Amino acid sequence: MPKDTIYANTLNDVPNFRFDQQVVDVFPDMIKRSVPGYSTILAGIAQIVERYAQNGSHCYDLGCSLGAALLAMRHRVRADGVRIVGIDNSAAMIERCEQVIGADASECPVDLIHDDILTHDFKPMSVCVLNFTLQFVEHAERCALLNKISRAMLPGGVLILSEKLQFNDAEHNELMIELHHNFKRSNGYSELEIAQKREAIEQVLLPESFEQHQSRLLDAGFRSADLWFQCFNFSSIIAFK
Repeated sequence: MPKDTIYANTLNDVPNFRFDQQVVDVFPDMIKRSVPGYSTILAGIAQIVERYAQNGSHCYDLGCSLGAALLAMRHRVRADGVRIVGIDNSAAMIERCEQVIGADASECPVDLIHDDILTHDFKPMSVCVLNFTLQFVEHAERCALLNKISRAMLPGGVLILSEKLQFNDAEHNELMIELHHNFKRSNGYSELEIAQKREAIEQVLLPESFEQHQSRLLDAGFRSADLWFQCFNFSSIIAFK
């Protein structure tokens, strides 16, 4: 697994974070060392898909990156006639994801699509996964995306929304950031790497509170939305249609 050293050297001008080829090449290491609880979330997604995927429906992974959630879904789906669909707007991510899925022996069909999830026309779905994706969507566009997902969601379907949270209490919010940074330090990131990554991502990753996410999901037509996982400021929400 190639090691993430993107921010290991001093950059005179730190560019905004992008899911380009440089990130694709080190993405598994970056996620493992940066996102606490990521493997637990993937295991939970697999269990949820096993329970809620419906016969003849689609299961979507929006912002599928290199296909970790796709594989978790594919290995545990039990319903008949299910198609798993991964969509990402990064051509480099989709190209590498095709290699990952191609090397997997599972039989459940997977479609990979290079497209913008904001304009894509969804087919009837029983499961939708947004695994740390919505946080990269502009605030003004989030309601429309969730409304569109809700309209395509079959009764009894579920949305899994994993997000980095911010907290209303300033002291609590700062503590969660500190704990996250300690997690990154324990995984070998230097102070320079942590600082430069934070500068690169703070203009493109736009976190919100759990209450904001919950309210938006209910407004979109989901009957309930609650946390099923949280570690520091990283969380996953399940919403029922």
